[in-house]
Amino acid sequence: MESFLTNDSGLPPFILTGFTGFEDSQQWIFLLFGALYSVSIVGNCLILFIVKEEESLHQPMYYFLAVLSVNDLGVSLSTLPTVMATFCFHAREIAFEACMAQMFFIHFFSWTESGILLAMSFDRYVAICNPLRYSTILTDARVAQMNLAVVLRSFFMVFPLPFLLKRLPFCRANVLSHAYCLHPDLIHLPCGDSTPNSIYGLCIVISAFGLDSALILLSYVLILRSVLAIASREERLKTLNTCVSHICAVLIFYVPMVGVSMAHRFGKNSLPHLNTVMSVIYLFVPPMLNPVIYSIKTKEILLGTQ
Repeated sequence: MESFLTNDSGLPPFILTGFTGFEDSQQWIFLLFGALYSVSIVGNCLILFIVKEEESLHQPMYYFLAVLSVNDLGVSLSTLPTVMATFCFHAREIAFEACMAQMFFIHFFSWTESGILLAMSFDRYVAICNPLRYSTILTDARVAQMNLAVVLRSFFMVFPLPFLLKRLPFCRANVLSHAYCLHPDLIHLPCGDSTPNSIYGLCIVISAFGLDSALILLSYVLILRSVLAIASREERLKTLNTCVSHICAVLIFYVPMVGVSMAHRFGKNSLPHLNTVMSVIYLFVPPMLNPVIYSIKTKEILLGTQ
């Protein structure tokens, strides 16, 4: 752990923080994070195992779910080293390059999750609004192409962020607000003009999260219109029930994400712990709850766990 946090690049290190004011309760916070990581890692690995082993799950909806689980594992593992170092070993210094790498992976997996949720909404749209062509539209090759496009989009969006930060001078105490590195936190630290960083960050947030959420909303408007055309009330409820897991996954991802964005921009001085709490919810809750939600609401996965 010490070698991971050692700074050999000559660039200024960053100081990670836990929950300031709760130093006497760090061991309980460590246990909380340990429980969150355990549920997330075990739950998502279980989803991947069931999807792989159950031949009945070898279809587009569950392929997307498997990719979502891989991404959620990435989110958890990208924060785990520094969170454990901060709360377990009290090692709060992280090298500049290590911080940039962690920031890259955290935001890469966040943008990838948004794209996967959009792809899953398209899957639900085709399954409900055009069921007769479902197997011809969402072939295995097309599902793979969609997932690859999501990953490449996220990579090219996030790739410039470390380089934009590296060009700026850091000349004061580089104390972070969290036990991990986030771009909205880092852009407040340089002595130089970070306006280009802020503008670029805002542009990719709007072009990714904004566009994805709008398209997800549009897909559900079309789904709802199609469902309302079904005569039987029972059939309408049965059809809508196939979307419940995805709707929950969308809400537990986008609501905390909006909360983090608002907290960084408007709540930084009003509530000292608001940023920390919202970031914890944003990064730890979706990877933990996604496998739970899909296991409870999806009969095939629930049977696979028994």
